[in-house]
Amino acid sequence: MRTALRAPAATAAALLAVTALSPVAQARPEPKAPEEFVALRSVDPTIIQEMRYTTTHTFLGERVDGYRQPVCVLTRPAARALHLAQKRLSRQGYSLKVYDCYRPQRAVDHFVRWAKDLDDQSMKGEFYPRVDKGRLFEDGYIAEKSGHSRGSTVDLTLVRLPALPTRPYRPGERLAPCFAPKDVRFPDNSVDMGTGYDCFDTLSHTDDPRIQGLQRANRQLLKRTLTEVGFVNLPEEWWHFSFAPEPFPDTYFDFPVHRRSVAGH
Repeated sequence: MRTALRAPAATAAALLAVTALSPVAQARPEPKAPEEFVALRSVDPTIIQEMRYTTTHTFLGERVDGYRQPVCVLTRPAARALHLAQKRLSRQGYSLKVYDCYRPQRAVDHFVRWAKDLDDQSMKGEFYPRVDKGRLFEDGYIAEKSGHSRGSTVDLTLVRLPALPTRPYRPGERLAPCFAPKDVRFPDNSVDMGTGYDCFDTLSHTDDPRIQGLQRANRQLLKRTLTEVGFVNLPEEWWHFSFAPEPFPDTYFDFPVHRRSVAGH
């Protein structure tokens, strides 16, 4: 009888042990960045950071997967090049402001899922007013891989010093087209580049002939300064630059955007 009672008790104890240990046993540690990655702030704390994808003010209308903290992570050569550009610009009364830096593959996958959901067009009024969402892949606005995931690509703009704050986006607020005049579109403390960031429109092409005057001069200042320190501009996006040569030209990383990912680097 005692043996019969002990058997169910042992089975119950074993089940409890498995239940207690299973989350730990199944949990997978997050990948960390290679030593060649750093937090931009550790290289240049003066560069303004407005990490958009940690907020709901995105073309998705929600925070993007993989962005745990509003921190710019880049390969060390790219970060050092931005530091050189910042020194040159500060002497002219400007600061760089980064919107996005390293981007994990899981974030790119989030973009792809969103682009395939044609019913979700909550942010169309600001980010892609003149683009059919069904054409985002065909027109090149969304892709399954991004140079950002290799760690040497950055989205950025210029801010006139002293920098004024940018007010927080209020979910549900009335949207203005990203190509509207600067005093109409979402208020950003950057200089006038002719469109806002992440504007899915041909007006975002760096050398679009319709962009003239001060707007064109601002784009050219950004492009010229970054080109001089080793960056290459993506012609379709005035804000998009990649450092060359890239330390990881063929590797797409997926560690989260978090200070822990580059701790000790």
